[in-house]
Amino acid sequence: MNRLLYALLGMLITPAQAGLRHYAAPVETSSWQLSSQTRLQCTLKHQVPGYGDALFTSLASKQLNMEFELDMLQLPKTYGVASVYSVPPSWMPGAMQRQIADMPIRKQYNGDLPEQAAWTILSELEKGFWPTIYYRDWYNEADRVAVGLNASNFIDQYRQFSQCVANLLPYSFEDIAYTVLSYQKNSDEFTRGSRKKLSMISDYLKEDSNIELVLLDAYTDSYGGRWSNEQLSLRRAERVKQFFQEQGVEGDRISITGHGEKRHIAENSNELSRAKNRRVIIRMEKGL
Repeated sequence: MNRLLYALLGMLITPAQAGLRHYAAPVETSSWQLSSQTRLQCTLKHQVPGYGDALFTSLASKQLNMEFELDMLQLPKTYGVASVYSVPPSWMPGAMQRQIADMPIRKQYNGDLPEQAAWTILSELEKGFWPTIYYRDWYNEADRVAVGLNASNFIDQYRQFSQCVANLLPYSFEDIAYTVLSYQKNSDEFTRGSRKKLSMISDYLKEDSNIELVLLDAYTDSYGGRWSNEQLSLRRAERVKQFFQEQGVEGDRISITGHGEKRHIAENSNELSRAKNRRVIIRMEKGL
């Protein structure tokens, strides 16, 4: 460990620079763990003793995504740029280091890197290299800081992390937080498209305990009597609630309202526009 750090000092720090403070987990105690493993979020964490945590996070989304965050015990007090290198450990004689990214330093914020750089760091760790972040210390201008990620004990946890990422829901809360279901005339039956939307929402609700309330507002067109339309709208809302409950969502998280033929969003003069008024709107509210 010390031999590696002194080698880094010789390669990256000139004699004129006063010193290098280095932070890295020893090989014997290097720890990688899945700190979050759900269908909404996967986080792989590496502890850097005396410094903080390195975090790789991927979230449920339509697009594959990844972010690297350096969760520091002492946040920066200035702005700057850190250099990220892939550094070979001492047991890789002849292997070359290379720079893989620049990481912006922002005052009072953790360091972070976007998707491409985050995946690159993970791939370097998979090959056994030690990604290392270098910057001038913001509390002691005479020092530079090196923060190394130890690849020891990485592979098994990385494989579990990769499996977690592959199992993330392929949509986010924003994709389903406001959903409109359409209906045929005088019907409370689900269409194929509505059933697919409902399945997506129920899968998300089962995973996210922060969603405190699901609001169901049901409407009809103006054909038929006012009381009959109100009852039809209530049946539509009840069917949606029943579907969610059958999928394991607690009934007390769901609130329904039947508005009948009130609050039209289109004219009722023809079938095409009336169809827009036959709807159930699903809204979800998250707790703080």
